[in-house]
Amino acid sequence: MPAPQDEEMTRKLLEALKTCYDPEIPFNIVDLGLIYGLDVDKYGNVKIRMTVTSPGCPVGPWLIDEVKNACLSVPGVKRVDVDLVFEPLWTPRRMSEEAHRILGI
Repeated sequence: MPAPQDEEMTRKLLEALKTCYDPEIPFNIVDLGLIYGLDVDKYGNVKIRMTVTSPGCPVGPWLIDEVKNACLSVPGVKRVDVDLVFEPLWTPRRMSEEAHRILGI
């Protein structure tokens, strides 16, 4: 079980990531289900596994920079590594209930 401070850091990171929006679907990347994994160690190193809505998405590099900058804005974060993955492929089923409701999907 993660230590309470790890849970707090994860919560802060997810809130920061909610400021990142996919420009093709106007919703934050957390609720779109684009974040597949988030790990943070006791030294402030963050590792994120994420995807984009399609393998040919032209905004991938831009979105990775947005993710890094959002995470680095969280106090205590020293380094951010982002792995862009395509397994499993993203589908709208990965979106949160709120995203489904607001986007009408």
